[in-house]
Amino acid sequence: MNSTMYWGVPLSAHLVVIMGTQYYNGREYAYTDYPVTNLLQMMGHASRPLVDISGKCVILCHAPRKDYYYKFLYEAFPVESHLQYYLHDSLDAEYRTWTFMYRRLTHNPNYYNLHGVSHRHLSDHLSQLVDNTISDLEASKCITVEDAFLLSPLNLGMIASYYCISCTSFSSSMTSKTKLKGLLEILASSLEYEQLSIRPGEEELIRRLINHQRFSFENPKYTDPNMKVNALLQAHFSRQVVGGNLASDQQEVLVSATRLLQALVDVISSNGWLSLAVLTMEVSQMVTQGMWECDSILLQLPHFTKELAQKCQENPGKSVETVFDLVEMEDDERRELLEISDLQLMDVAQFCNSLPNIDLTYDVLGSDNLKVGDNVNGGLLLVIQRATNYFFASPVEAGTRAYTLYFISDSYYLGCDQEYIFTLEVQKLVNN
Repeated sequence: MNSTMYWGVPLSAHLVVIMGTQYYNGREYAYTDYPVTNLLQMMGHASRPLVDISGKCVILCHAPRKDYYYKFLYEAFPVESHLQYYLHDSLDAEYRTWTFMYRRLTHNPNYYNLHGVSHRHLSDHLSQLVDNTISDLEASKCITVEDAFLLSPLNLGMIASYYCISCTSFSSSMTSKTKLKGLLEILASSLEYEQLSIRPGEEELIRRLINHQRFSFENPKYTDPNMKVNALLQAHFSRQVVGGNLASDQQEVLVSATRLLQALVDVISSNGWLSLAVLTMEVSQMVTQGMWECDSILLQLPHFTKELAQKCQENPGKSVETVFDLVEMEDDERRELLEISDLQLMDVAQFCNSLPNIDLTYDVLGSDNLKVGDNVNGGLLLVIQRATNYFFASPVEAGTRAYTLYFISDSYYLGCDQEYIFTLEVQKLVNN
């Protein structure tokens, strides 16, 4: 079992052997000790419930570290707060006076760089900590400060709080002209991926992985976790098989990707960037289905390969390019074309039955008598916001105006998105 699995795998044994107490830190180019809490978690896998009366654990470590581990494994281990390192995100969501950190300040002041334990020392330390955090949040455009003490959340801060992400996750280099390559770089540079480990000897694996991806990298740094995340995302879209520890790292990356992309959609929407918002939703679909936006829609189907999708598109009778084209075929024709087993055909049929077939209708209320400056109620009108009833201001000039209605799956199926164009006749405002 590798060192990244012991927190989540519910396995137990009578004997657990910990083969070393250090891991390679790619950022520091050095070996770092495992936290004692991680070793305790590893030791917890010893002893099988309802089978063993006791368990055994053997720790193989460097001789000079033996006394250190003996002390902390057999004596009470002090638990300290790390709130001061994550206060930006906590304060962005809500701040509570009676925190665990507040209770620990007086018990271990040296750990928190506290010069005394008097009420004055505590007050000054917390005030300075909060002031610095508020300044950072204001600089990150998460909150606004009025009259030196009135705090108001801004859109970016509310998005970070809602999606439980770091308030500084997204790069400020994002613009309305950002393309797919830049969007993947922004996603990979999120702070949520900063702790992704770089193991010894993994640089060569990442280098070979990067060389086979769609988008190249300028001056790649193979010990950078963000570079590794980008490469694993592109490998997922290309359906390139990665093994060993990289496979578990890729799963960890994908778990957070959808949530980060949902947050990105909200951030982009608040800036009014329609094209980039649509692109971000497409990337979310790509994460779910494991394919590029330019790939055949048929690759969403189970047991379909690029070769089989190409064969369907080149079908002599009728080109099969969408899932609905496949559904409309006769059973015998479909079986002859796909040449897969009955069990695999059942999986394909189950997916086809679950694919939504949506007929969308819309109406713009009051469009017959629309004047300059009026608010328009668009029913299911979506510009770049998730809504079922959207209002927008009519143009400032009279005349015929064209609008586009997008119906988009923001995180699941590819090929189900719909687009409608409608016009509004805006009349001149007549003063009484």
